[in-house]
Amino acid sequence: MKDGFLKVAAATPDIKVADVAYNTEKICTLIDETVKNGAKIVVFPELCVTGYTCSDLFTQDILLEDAKDALRAIAKYTEGKDALVFVGVPLAIDGELYNVAAALNQGKILGLTTKTFLPNYGEFYEMRQFRQGPKTAREILFDGEEIPFGPQLLFTANSMDSLIVSAEICEDVWSPIPPSIEAAREGATLIINCSASDETIGKASYRRSLIEGQSARLICGYIYANAGEGESTTDLVFGGHNLIAENGTILEASKRFQNGAIYAEIDLKRILSERRKNTTFQTRSERTLLRIPFDIQIEETALTREFPSRPFVPSMESERAKRCEEILTIQAMGLKKRLSHAWAKSAVVGISGGLDSTLALLVTAKAFDALGMDRKGIVAVTMPCFGTTDRTYQNACKMSVKLGATLREIPIGAAVTQHFEDIGHDPKDHSVTYENSQARERTQVLMDVANQNGGIVIGTGDMSELALGWATYNGDHMSMYGVNASVPKTLVRHLVHYYADTCEDEELKAVLYDVLDTPVSPELLPPKDGEIAQKTEDLVGPYELHDFFLYYLLRFGYEPSKIYRIAKYAFKGEYDDETIYKWLNTFCRRFFTQQFKRSCLPDGPKVGTVALSPRGDWRMPSDACVTSWLCDLENVK
Repeated sequence: MKDGFLKVAAATPDIKVADVAYNTEKICTLIDETVKNGAKIVVFPELCVTGYTCSDLFTQDILLEDAKDALRAIAKYTEGKDALVFVGVPLAIDGELYNVAAALNQGKILGLTTKTFLPNYGEFYEMRQFRQGPKTAREILFDGEEIPFGPQLLFTANSMDSLIVSAEICEDVWSPIPPSIEAAREGATLIINCSASDETIGKASYRRSLIEGQSARLICGYIYANAGEGESTTDLVFGGHNLIAENGTILEASKRFQNGAIYAEIDLKRILSERRKNTTFQTRSERTLLRIPFDIQIEETALTREFPSRPFVPSMESERAKRCEEILTIQAMGLKKRLSHAWAKSAVVGISGGLDSTLALLVTAKAFDALGMDRKGIVAVTMPCFGTTDRTYQNACKMSVKLGATLREIPIGAAVTQHFEDIGHDPKDHSVTYENSQARERTQVLMDVANQNGGIVIGTGDMSELALGWATYNGDHMSMYGVNASVPKTLVRHLVHYYADTCEDEELKAVLYDVLDTPVSPELLPPKDGEIAQKTEDLVGPYELHDFFLYYLLRFGYEPSKIYRIAKYAFKGEYDDETIYKWLNTFCRRFFTQQFKRSCLPDGPKVGTVALSPRGDWRMPSDACVTSWLCDLENVK
């Protein structure tokens, strides 16, 4: 379970109603299959040993004795199997019948979790045969051994502190206060559910949202194994709708009306990281629930779950369009408030013909429209200098005019040359001083133009640049409101593309498409043969890699070695291992050394779950050491 990944399975066996021997054979066959496929936690449906739909046959001693014998046999069958297995079984205790999920491990019955909430409405009438489980767990004698019996039992892995498993049964999760709530509050990271939920119109989508919601609310993994084909169809049909979820996301779902097993890898470290950050997730200080240890071997889990290579960008076009519209609105509404509060008569945007300044200009236009202000109050300033190409210059001018902004051209070459003379810098020396002098001159121009027009300077830098420190301190790093501050570079591109796709001006659309096709560059070095000579991604690395690193470092607190591992899966066929390692090393170094720039960021709106504002999501010392992170990454070599 390296890096916290745990392979689990939800399994629906073929059964025959009341044919316990047949059912036992099929359950054992699926245990073999799931364990062979690497599952460490295997969950079967509710009452699958007998079949859920036995109805009044549950009152027959012969069925209950067969079920007891089957439980012993299945438990014995788990000996030598490296897994914790849950099966649903009816169990008579002290003259009363209970609906139970039995936990089995290494040939033993570890515990018997009872069903807390018995449905007795609609098509369900469980109270006719079963008794509600006890309020608190106790120990009972079973075959001369004391076995924990009751709700909210916690099964703790001896070899993995982060793995604590608790069971509930079908209706329990549909109730107002599911038993899993208290189990999670006492540390359960994985909830399993042995279920028999029949199929009716619309129920599958509700069931899916229910499991998504419960796993999100409890910040846990959730394995839901449902009864399927083989149950009686006298009045109901069961579809074997199995689900595996993690913190609000369905990792795997079975096709309905098809028995078998589904698999996924639950990320336990991710769950614990989320719980640590979430102050409203409060664990109980005192331990009141029974804890039962179990054994599984630690080994590296082969990964089959997907890791999107562009985690900030929805893969489905329809969802991506909704996301883009929402983000543009958030950005514009943030700027609208700032313009209104500052009594600003204008907004000043430094426009270069690149992606970031284009997005800032589009957002500013949207904010002006929301305020009912004339777009002529937007002062779009192009400041050509040593590295400016005709392509970016023309695009900057065209889009400014098409958006109805006031275009100002202020060449800064002479001012920068004078500055070089003032500080004694040779213009032939194209070092960082040569570049940053231009960036700071542009910022000074924008600030002064804003003063002239009673306005504010709109920042253009994006979150990816802030993460890498790819900004000139007190140059493009500074503004009066940074609308792109929490938008990663991979998403900037889609926002501009979305605007282009949905705008009705064909000329503006053509300009925006050309901006999208232009290499990312600060244009601070002289062009070669009229083309951009300075390409950002050649210097700091591909932004799709850096955005991937940023997402998993900040959102889930992954260590670099784990990020490297999943990046190899996500970018297979795009980047080789050596390239990923190289730029991850660069990312870690730059992320730590450049924090001082983020510590004094201008205000700007948060748009997603990852943000770098020093007043909000990311508060980091400017002089923190990166040593431990680099050492962790070094270990993968």
